[in-house]
Amino acid sequence: MKKISLLFIVLISTTAVQSQVLISLIFGDKLNSPFLEFGLEGGTNFSSISNQESSGTNVGFNLGFYFDFRSKKNPVWMINTGVIVKSPMGANNIPVYSLNDAGLDATFEGGTVDREIRYFNVPILIKYQFKNNIYFKAGPEVGLLATAFDKFSKDIDKDNIVYKKTIKDQFHVIDAGIAVGAGYHLNIGYGLNITVQYYYGLVPLLKGDSSPTQYNRSLYLTAGIPIGKGKAAKRKAEKEEELNKIPLPEDEK
Repeated sequence: MKKISLLFIVLISTTAVQSQVLISLIFGDKLNSPFLEFGLEGGTNFSSISNQESSGTNVGFNLGFYFDFRSKKNPVWMINTGVIVKSPMGANNIPVYSLNDAGLDATFEGGTVDREIRYFNVPILIKYQFKNNIYFKAGPEVGLLATAFDKFSKDIDKDNIVYKKTIKDQFHVIDAGIAVGAGYHLNIGYGLNITVQYYYGLVPLLKGDSSPTQYNRSLYLTAGIPIGKGKAAKRKAEKEEELNKIPLPEDEK
């Protein structure tokens, strides 16, 4: 029952991602306040699969949006969450295996296979920011499988021959693990966030895996920028200015 509920929550979050990002870009200033920061973030991630024979790291680009919910009692503590809409994982240069087709097997013999697994990831992290703007964060991260495929490739007579095999049905729909990160919040403008974050998967990737259990591993280098924070600050300043112009009653002077 817990797994079904978790899947339902992640599914609801990810199916509305595109519309949420568009709405957030338009109404970003409504989502920013002294105790809430909304923004977009993206960057590069370097992924691998534990116990998977390979000789290369899968390099991909990630993109998503984030929320920092700041504690009103102690503002240095925050809950950092959001959705990483694009987050490819996997491994490169895994051994070529049979495609159960004599022609394809002959074509790609001696070639390479790159494995890519794409998720919608939802981190729920506790974040602490020091006075010098350096911050640390850690907590669980849950992913919903979008697609998975192996890309066979081989150069033949100066042409690159590529064949993609969908392998989504071999993987568990839900991935989960622990994310740990550190970064710096720039004072320039309205605060660009530079983060280094590592994801350590704890849920086995493959269904009915009889080989050594495989898990996702990924290192993220990201930059996040608040959306509408400047507009929100300007609106707040205008309201305070208007309040200051209101004359006090005679008995309060």
